[in-house]
Amino acid sequence: MQRTARMKKEIQMITVSPPPGISCWQKDESLYHLEAQIIGGEDTPYSGGIFKLEIQIPDRYPFEPPKVKFMTPIYHPNIDTAGRICLDTLKMPPKGAWKPMLNVGTVLTSIQLLMAEPNPEDPLMTDISNEFKHNKPQFLQTAKLWTEKHAQQSLTSGTSASSDTDGNQTTESIDGPQTMEGVLHNTDKVASRKRSLPMDDVTNKQPKPT
Repeated sequence: MQRTARMKKEIQMITVSPPPGISCWQKDESLYHLEAQIIGGEDTPYSGGIFKLEIQIPDRYPFEPPKVKFMTPIYHPNIDTAGRICLDTLKMPPKGAWKPMLNVGTVLTSIQLLMAEPNPEDPLMTDISNEFKHNKPQFLQTAKLWTEKHAQQSLTSGTSASSDTDGNQTTESIDGPQTMEGVLHNTDKVASRKRSLPMDDVTNKQPKPT
């Protein structure tokens, strides 16, 4: 089945060579139900946050886009309170820009770019969009507060947040407790590795921001 072969290849690629600031893994060992994390960009109100997403791979993939939603609350014009995302890459033509050459990695990269560069002209949250356009300082302040409240608690799948004796946030994992700084440092190390698998066999194009 084409979907199965495609997803085996994609999961291998994104595990060995993840896009910078992004990680993705299978949920319950399923090829068609994935979870991902995106680290908020340093120059955005989401800096310091780790945002968890859920990905469902439809039966007709790659001829139909994956279904992606945020599990971590985020204050953003193009992402609603249910975690739904308004992004051309996640929609079929003619209204959307999904193409079979795209993959889960490029979708997550597009979402990462949308986080850094919201599109207030095509919002899901009209009030937030208006605030972004007409009162950006207030938008930035609220988005930062949401990040501190929600995204700094969601670190890794299967982990629980706690504090060490110095008050630093930690996570319990199979490798032992890690501080937030350690999680970010490890992600940076993974992202900085030279990519060992080519992307050309699935796609060599990044979707343009809307």
